[in-house]
Amino acid sequence: MTAELPDPSASAAVLIGTSGYVHLAQLPAVEANLADLATVLQDATVWGLPRAHTFTVTDPDNPAALLDPVYTAGEHATDTLVVYYCGHGLRDSESADLYLALTGSREAAGYTAVEYRHLRTAIHASAARRKIVVLDCCFSGRAALTLAGPDGLAAQAGIQGAYVLTASPKDHLALAPEGERHTAFTGELLNVLRHGVPEAPETLDLETLYRVLDSRLGSRNRPRPQRSQENDVGRLSLVRNRARAPRGALAGPVIDAEVEAAMISSGLRLSRLLRSVGRSRDALPVLRMILQSRTADTDGDTVVVHLELAELLTESGQDRQAIEVLESAFQLTHKRFGPDALTVCRRLAELLQSAGNHSQACEVLRHALDTLERGTHTVP
Repeated sequence: MTAELPDPSASAAVLIGTSGYVHLAQLPAVEANLADLATVLQDATVWGLPRAHTFTVTDPDNPAALLDPVYTAGEHATDTLVVYYCGHGLRDSESADLYLALTGSREAAGYTAVEYRHLRTAIHASAARRKIVVLDCCFSGRAALTLAGPDGLAAQAGIQGAYVLTASPKDHLALAPEGERHTAFTGELLNVLRHGVPEAPETLDLETLYRVLDSRLGSRNRPRPQRSQENDVGRLSLVRNRARAPRGALAGPVIDAEVEAAMISSGLRLSRLLRSVGRSRDALPVLRMILQSRTADTDGDTVVVHLELAELLTESGQDRQAIEVLESAFQLTHKRFGPDALTVCRRLAELLQSAGNHSQACEVLRHALDTLERGTHTVP
């Protein structure tokens, strides 16, 4: 019998990442971490977390920007709350406690960052029966220590079911390999979630994830993760094991493909009607709703939705959000040849260029040229 997964409709995830800093080294891989982790958690063959239950926080510049989404998600989650942070982890010059860096944080100045205990308090406030904290940052093992001993996280607040998974031991640096799309820890985590573990059961629990990550990262001489748990929550299944599940098996219920295709078509017509009468602001939630409800079978049909949503966001000055939408579309089309795929590449490259991400823009354009060449060679 397959172990029961957490109810995605009663769960939430907060994905927090800081890639750009004023005083610290830049971490460009963080953006890809957030985008790809959100995509895999929402994948119906992995977990099927609704998009509306996924809160992505990019480059927070003050404590409220980092913590408020955790409180909001915690209010909605009654089953499982996942909180992920990726960025610089700092140690205060006096206390040596863990601090999570903001865009303006400075080394050895804890008051310019968010002390981990404040994130812990935000997690305490949730009524979710399971709480999972994933920290991909330097010195993150210090957070794992807060769950061990009489003064730990669970003991202080009387919360059952707390689990912390960290990228490195308490006094070690995490790793963001130059030239790789992801940080070392999150890249391996994504690999396990996407491809599964052949020798594991049909569902993966947190302890299995930890053991596999520890083995694989250790074998590559990369920082080894740490974990701490309370009440054996690590034994409970979290996601479907894609290496063992039948091809196309879903982690949760989905809308019939024909019904969803009709919803997409109707939604696009409504969005275009709203734009034609000058109500572009009202068209935005319509397009977002379409993307929230889509399944893997309709990825091709929703590329045009990504394009129109990105166009609307650009028109309203929300370039960063437009880039995120186009990056999601890029992931759907990067192996396909066709006009939509090339349009996604062109628009994404234009926005990246405008945002000053010249190297990424060049990579996207190079991929478009390679795709075009491959497609031309396959034409009989």
